[in-house]
Amino acid sequence: MRLLKLTIASLAGLIATAAPLFSQAGEHAATATEAAKPGLLTVDGGLMFWTLIVFAAIFTILAKYAFPLILGAVQAREAALTKALEEARADREAAAKLLAEHQAKIEAARGEAQKFIADGRATAETMKSTMLEETRKQQAELLERAKRDIESEKSAAIAELRREAVGLAISAAGKVIEKNLDDAQNRKLVEGFLAGLKQ
Repeated sequence: MRLLKLTIASLAGLIATAAPLFSQAGEHAATATEAAKPGLLTVDGGLMFWTLIVFAAIFTILAKYAFPLILGAVQAREAALTKALEEARADREAAAKLLAEHQAKIEAARGEAQKFIADGRATAETMKSTMLEETRKQQAELLERAKRDIESEKSAAIAELRREAVGLAISAAGKVIEKNLDDAQNRKLVEGFLAGLKQ
């Protein structure tokens, strides 16, 4: 706003200063109509003097009032741009740092996940081998128990067969000899005979 006022004041001063020149130029043109027209490169000392005076006055006014404002605005803009560049650089560095931190966290999480997976596999392998060992142990126990049961059943069957054989042998011997021995003596005799056969 202040710059606009100064510009308007400068233009008003220029017009006020140039008005006499234009009126003199008009009068000079009216009297010199009959004279030959001046060429393009003809130098008019009075016009040059007033042009330099007006230029110096306008330049002085602009240098005193407008240029400092323009220079201040340019410097303020330059400072704002410098500050914005510094902030952008700081933001970029902060973003790069954040990105590096996030990548490090991602890598740490990935490593931890790989560790969990490896631990899970190791635990699964341990559980598998433990379960296999337990199954083998139970299978061996069942096999041993079955062998004991078979051996027990075998012994019981052999004992039963012996008793049957003793009974049959006594009855056959009784018929053969036709002598009736008492049962206790007969059993003792046959069991002794069978024991001799077993050895």
